[in-house]
Order: sequence, then C-alpha cells, then structure tokens
Amino acid sequence: MTETTHTTGPPGKAQAPPQVQISRPTQGARPTRGGHTPSSDYTELAQRIRDEGLMRRRYGYYWTKLILTPLVLAIGVLAFIWIGDTWWQMFTAAAFAVIFTQIAFLGHDAAHRQIFKSGRWNEWISLIVGNLFVGMSYGWWQNKHTRHHSNPNKVAADPDIAPGVIAFTPDDAEARRSSTGSWAIGKQGWLVIPLLFLQGVALHGSSIGRLFSRQRVSRRWAEILFLSIRLVAFTTLVFLVLSPGIAVTFLAVQLGIFGFYLGGSFAPNHKGMPIVPKSMRLDFLRRQVLVSRNIRGSRVVDTLMGGLNYQAEHHLFPSMPRPHLRRAAVIVREYCAAKDVRYTETGLFQSYGIIIRYLNQVGLRGETDLFDCPLIQQRRSI
Repeated sequence: MTETTHTTGPPGKAQAPPQVQISRPTQGARPTRGGHTPSSDYTELAQRIRDEGLMRRRYGYYWTKLILTPLVLAIGVLAFIWIGDTWWQMFTAAAFAVIFTQIAFLGHDAAHRQIFKSGRWNEWISLIVGNLFVGMSYGWWQNKHTRHHSNPNKVAADPDIAPGVIAFTPDDAEARRSSTGSWAIGKQGWLVIPLLFLQGVALHGSSIGRLFSRQRVSRRWAEILFLSIRLVAFTTLVFLVLSPGIAVTFLAVQLGIFGFYLGGSFAPNHKGMPIVPKSMRLDFLRRQVLVSRNIRGSRVVDTLMGGLNYQAEHHLFPSMPRPHLRRAAVIVREYCAAKDVRYTETGLFQSYGIIIRYLNQVGLRGETDLFDCPLIQQRRSI
C-alpha cells in the first residue's frame, strides 16, 4: 500500500501560540489565479476553524486528565510496592512506560498552551508534568520543539533532522558514508526501530545536559529541583523494592518501552516527507502541511498517539485543544483538496515502512528527489 495524498494549494495566516514561536506566512506573495495570495488562503482556513469553535478551551477534558494523572501514578507506585521483588515486575515496568508516555503527551499539550488561556498556568503544568512526573526538561523540550514547529523538515533549521546517527539529507549521508562505508549507511533505515528503544535514556540525558549548560533556561532551578526529585526518587524506590539484578532490568525495560512508545509516536509525523532546502521560502500553510503526515485510525489511535496522528492540523493550529483535532482534520483535508495542496495520511505501520525505505534510499544513493519534486513543483506554481 502507498500513502494517501490529496493535492491542494495556497495558505494564510495562523495564530501562533506564545509558547511556540511560529513564524508568520511570507508577506508579499504573488496572487494565485483565483486572486488570492497564499496568506489570504490560510486566513480563510483559520477563520473556518474559529467559526466551528475548534479553538475554544476544553477545560473538562484537561482537568479530568490533570486530576487522574497523580492518582494513576499513585496507584502504580502502590501496586509496584505490593507486588514486591519478583520478575513479574517487568509487566509493571511496561505499565509505567505507557503511563509516563501518556503524561508526556499531556505535557506537550500544555507546552502548546492548549489547556489554559494563561501562559503562566500552562508553563507550570508543563514543568510539573514534564519535569516532576516524566523526568524530561520542559526548557529543553520547548527550545527544540519551537525550532521544529517554525521550520519543519527544513535543512539547517529543524533540529529533528540535524546530522546525527541517522542521515536525513544527501549531504549528511555523504559525510557519514566516508566514515562508516556505503553498506552501513545504506541500511540506516533499519536502525530506526532499535534506536527508538534508546530514546528514553537520550531524553533524560538531553534534559540534564540542557539544565546544567550555559544556555538560557527561564526557570532553571525549578526544573532542576523537579527533575532531580523525579529521577532520584523513582530510581531509589526501584532499588529499595527490588534486588539489584531485577532493579536494573526493570529500569531498562521501563526506559526502553517508554522511548519506543514516545519516539514511535513522533517518528511518523515528518520522517520520509519532503526535505525543504535551506534557501527555500514557503508560505505558512505549505510549510506545515506539505511536510506533515497524518496517521489514519479510530479514536483508539487518537488516544494511543496523544493526538499526534493529526500532525498537519497540529502544526497549523498548535494551540488547538487535542479533542478538536479530529473534527479539524475533516475541514483541513477538504480545504487542501480545494486549494490543490498535497495532504498526506497513511496507516501507522505503513508509515514505518515508508520511513525505513526512505532513509535507506538516502543512505544508499544520497537521493531525495522522489520527495523533493512535489514540493518544488507546487512552490513554482504559486
């Protein structure tokens, strides 16, 4: 099977949440045949979304989650202590991994100001949920994620495709090929799955590194306090209840599944989608929709992926409360079809196949033409 795409056209102006600084659509864009500029087209879409009431707050939904979060954690801890020193605790480790991932999704919503009107309230919820409950720095996440939202999949701008273990661009692949060899880099797509199991450790490590670096962190000491309590208290509890061998295995299982689940929820969103050249300028709608991939599914998928399966809608309206994304997707999909802007959605497992093939192709031949062409052609038609 292949990805389902709907071809559509120009955009308009989005309301960027204060926490996530998203650059505005390019001004002075040339009018299209219908007399609209890309900016005015997006303004029209944003107005439709507002008219449908999809930007209004969902306090009942989020207060329920905020109240249940500490209760579920408390139940998990009590169950862990009651079960005691046994290898059956590996199931508990998996349960904690799922709980922490779902809590991280809630922190993601707060960081995008989806929960409250007050930026201060959202920030403190992010700090408590992210640092204290999950062990992931809000300051580190905000810095990285803001840059990603501003220029998704853009070379030298999006930190999510920066050079690293995986090469996302031909230039990065060429650099890697000289050090690892063509065979190794040509199989890099297959590294994605095992690397996801290391994301939990990487997230904790990056969080600690950010907080103890010289980079600016607005609430550094609050973050350090919360993060320290979470990491030290949870690790201490594990070693107090479990014997050393079981404790180490427990933490490995919990971190591995947590990293796989969280990383696996974010990976389908942009990987294997068009890579935007460093010099290319795109209006806001195309910048967000053309490089985003939605994941089809029921409300169960919505819950499992924390709403990230509506990636195009989330990027267009980052402060939209998660419960509204499903309805917004219908409007955005139809609007993109009417405007001839490519809108992509696929199945979850299918998306991983696309990612693996894409990364292997980049590594083996250093080619991204298949993905660049639709983007460049549509940009030239504006």
